[in-house]
Amino acid sequence: MDSNKEFTQPQSVFNEQFGSSNQPLPNATASLVLGILSIVVCYLGWILGIIGLVLALKDKRLYEANPEAYSRSSYNNSKTGRICSIVGIVVQLLFLIIYIGIMYFAFSNFKEFRMQ
Repeated sequence: MDSNKEFTQPQSVFNEQFGSSNQPLPNATASLVLGILSIVVCYLGWILGIIGLVLALKDKRLYEANPEAYSRSSYNNSKTGRICSIVGIVVQLLFLIIYIGIMYFAFSNFKEFRMQ
């Protein structure tokens, strides 16, 4: 008698319990990396954020169309990438507005100083 048969589970039961049968979303990791980089990288972060946001929105549409085909963890990565991309875009735009304000006041004060 083979005693190992009592302790082994079929692969399908394992996949149902741990969700490893589902494939990951195609752009989940890329959107997460681009979202993080959009927060960290100066001046080009808004471009990375837009690309990460587009990839995350594509993944969201894929997941909502067929949630059984994709893993929940990859959807969570994509959702986190979408949030990081939005935060990165907002932060980069705030820095751009502050930079433009500083340059405006610097040049307006320079003209007044030069006229005196």
